[in-house]
Order: sequence, then C-alpha cells, then structure tokens
Amino acid sequence: MPPGACDAHCHVFGPGARFPYSPKRTYEPTDAPAAQLRALHALLGIERVVLVQASIHGHDNSAMLDAIAQSPDTYRGVAMAPASIDDAGLRALHEGGVRSLRFNFVRRLGGAPDLDAIRSLAHRVKTLGWHLVLHFDPQDLPVYRQFLDALPLPYVIDHMGRVLAESGPQQEPFDALLDLMKDERCWVKVSGAERTSHLLSAGPGLPFEDAVPFARRLIEAAPDRVLWGTDWPHPSVREMPDDGKLVDLLPLFSDDPAVLHKLLVDNPTRLYWQD
Repeated sequence: MPPGACDAHCHVFGPGARFPYSPKRTYEPTDAPAAQLRALHALLGIERVVLVQASIHGHDNSAMLDAIAQSPDTYRGVAMAPASIDDAGLRALHEGGVRSLRFNFVRRLGGAPDLDAIRSLAHRVKTLGWHLVLHFDPQDLPVYRQFLDALPLPYVIDHMGRVLAESGPQQEPFDALLDLMKDERCWVKVSGAERTSHLLSAGPGLPFEDAVPFARRLIEAAPDRVLWGTDWPHPSVREMPDDGKLVDLLPLFSDDPAVLHKLLVDNPTRLYWQD
C-alpha cells in the first residue's frame, strides 16, 4: 500500500458493554472494537481511516467518535443522525471528525428513509463542506435517480451499488450507476467485492475476481471520484473474506499505479481531509 493509503469504508462495533447496540438493530453483531481494527490496518499498511456508522448503533455515534478521538489526524467519520439534530449537534460531530452523513436504503436494514428529511439535512450539512453516503439495493438505483439528481451536494454510493456479478455487466442497476457517474457530484466506493461476487474464496485464483470488471469500469468512468475500503468487520456476508486478499485485488482494479494512488490516497484526501 502507498504511504497515506486510506481504508475509506470500515466500522467499529462496540464493545457492547461500553457502547450498547441499538435495540432496533436488524442483525446481531459481534464486538469489533477500534483496537482490533487498528491491528488489521497495521498489518495491511493502511495509514488513514474513514469510519462509517453502522445501523447496529443507530444514531448513537459514540463508538465511532471515540475511535476517531484516539487518532484525530488520521481518522474521519461518516455519521448517522436524525432529522431532529440541531446545528450545535452537527457542529459537535464536525469537531469530532465527522465529514458526512449516511443513509441506508437497503430493505433488510429498514428500507427507504424519509426523503424530505434527507433533503433538509443535505442543505444543512452542505454549509459544513460535508457530503452524503448512500447505501442502496441495486434494483433501487434507477428508482432514485430523480432524487439523486436534485441533491445539492456531493454523494457517495456504497459498495458499487451492491450490484451482483452473476447478473452480468449489462444489468440495469449497473448501467444506472455508470450513468450516475457522469455527474460530477457522484462518487462510488469500489468496495464490497465479496458482496458483488457470486464466487467463494475456495475457488482458483484470488477470491471474488468476478467483481473486478465492475470495479475497473467504475474506476475508468471517474478515476477522480472513486474510493476503496475493506468494509471490516464485514457484517452480514455469506462468507467472511480475508482482508489481505481483498487488498490483493487492487492491482486488478487498475493497471496504472497513478490511478491506484488516486483511489487509495488522493481521492479520500480531497473528500475527507480538506481541513
């Protein structure tokens, strides 16, 4: 990994005894505390981190903020917040290292949030220089095109839109994602190869290689607006991936070292370390 490499999508879970999980959570997590994440990043050679608030903690960002406070120069955060949050609450999140709000549209995680609330919050956080992070089911990408086109600020789509490799590269959700990438406000994370893939890691070669063509096309479409992350600790996957092998997929995403440097260093710097 190059100096300054960033894992732009990972989580901390608990520990539950200190940071209780939301009673409205839709799955039962295993503790994945900040110390464990730091050990993984030290092993992989990752120097900077963007923590993403997971649904299992709901709107309580305490575990994430605690992890950021331990490394305020190299950690940033993506929070979840209710529409009722006041300006002082948003400012406190900013001072704690948060630079974005995340909204889950995934059906198994509760489905579409209140679009009017998102629009209202989008206008408010724009003044802080923030962006939105949006987590969609693939079939919903075309459905929300009008909503996305009207957003007043940049937005990032998680995990390649969760498209499924088994549906082929010409599928409607991926076409919709590529079309969205023509908009300068749209960013995409080429993360979640283990979610896109229908291969298991026991096969020949590197695991999840059928996700590579999707990542390559997204990077080629907008090399200045792509991010990469491990998605550690990989909640709700059918098979737990080896994070080192996810890193090993990166040279397959692009043959150009300069493009990989954008993906891992330059792009996250522009989006999360502007101040």
